[in-house]
Amino acid sequence: MQQHRIIVLGAGYTGAIAAGRLAKQLHSEDVAITLVNAEPDFVERVRLHQLAVGQELTPRPFSEMFAGTGVELKLATVTSVDADRKTVSVVAADGAEELHYDTLVYALGSGWDTQGVPGTAEHAHEVSSRPGALRLRERLAALEAGQSVVVVGGGLTGLEAATEIAEARPDLDVALAARGGLGDWLSEKGRAHVRKVFTGLGITAHEHTAVTAVEADRVTTPHGSVPAAVTVWTTGFAVHPIARATTLEVTDTGRIVVDETMRSVSHPDVYAVGDAALAMGPGDKPLRMSCASGTPMAWQAADAIAARLTGGKLPKTQPRYFNQCISLGRREGLIQYVTADDRSVRAALTGRLAAGYKELICKGAAWGVANPMLGMPTRRRRVLRTPVTPTTPARATA
Repeated sequence: MQQHRIIVLGAGYTGAIAAGRLAKQLHSEDVAITLVNAEPDFVERVRLHQLAVGQELTPRPFSEMFAGTGVELKLATVTSVDADRKTVSVVAADGAEELHYDTLVYALGSGWDTQGVPGTAEHAHEVSSRPGALRLRERLAALEAGQSVVVVGGGLTGLEAATEIAEARPDLDVALAARGGLGDWLSEKGRAHVRKVFTGLGITAHEHTAVTAVEADRVTTPHGSVPAAVTVWTTGFAVHPIARATTLEVTDTGRIVVDETMRSVSHPDVYAVGDAALAMGPGDKPLRMSCASGTPMAWQAADAIAARLTGGKLPKTQPRYFNQCISLGRREGLIQYVTADDRSVRAALTGRLAAGYKELICKGAAWGVANPMLGMPTRRRRVLRTPVTPTTPARATA
């Protein structure tokens, strides 16, 4: 029997987990699993704000992580996907190539979103990629004492970036500009702790302040300009544009619409996970772009693919949330407990204990990439010689 060709695009948390989990469940004689990624090392995206301030991160080469698993790593950049012909076009060091698949796992993730604000692309820095974090690292290292840094965006990434920079460089004037109130989605205890940490680190919070333009030395707001020798842009994420150029059904923001097994509602041979997919969680709310969402999505997709290929039982567990883990520098943290659909509750863990908890979560996320079969049997199953013909899944609604 010809091997069933599975191609996984992107080796962030979700793509790497999906590839490894598939390899652990399916016989290598039956499937050929190819993981396509532009870089040879795994990037701990949740730690990029640490990299930006000069901390060294543990190298995690894919050659070691996938040694002996049967997963083939192809170092290449994805340029297009033809979901009707079931091909992927890539460019590797030795030139362009077209890859054919039987099943595709799309996990190309997201990058920073300038939101069309004038000057952002030219003058602002981002921490959503390793190259971006390294550029910011170089720029911060060149700043003299007393110079200003403005972090734009009051979400999780903004809070972590502002506090990390202020702690690492107490000689700089660090500020954060947020459209809403500081930590306004958190519980009362959580908000109070964020304010306490900001005060202790000397961070100025510009609340209810939208940045309308970025220049080389300042940002513009409706209330006037704010000096910024460096601007760090953390206002949200935009998905990779490749899916939008395909015949796959996508949202107006380019996310692939999937069913409860992470399978495309328009192309049954395509699965999408992580930031690239629109999947519904508890309360029929879309799962937010995050590692907390992406990991269970990758489990769900891998288990569903394995089940359909081997005649097994489809997974039924719906991804849900338990907490939001926020680092506030190396010595402070906040664990905000939430409902299944990600709404904050009164309970929150703060201080050094929370910082330690967040560190364990980060280490656990990286460990989970190399050990993707958490809670699953490790016995490999054989692919059916006459696989079940895929049917169009039920449509997910936003």
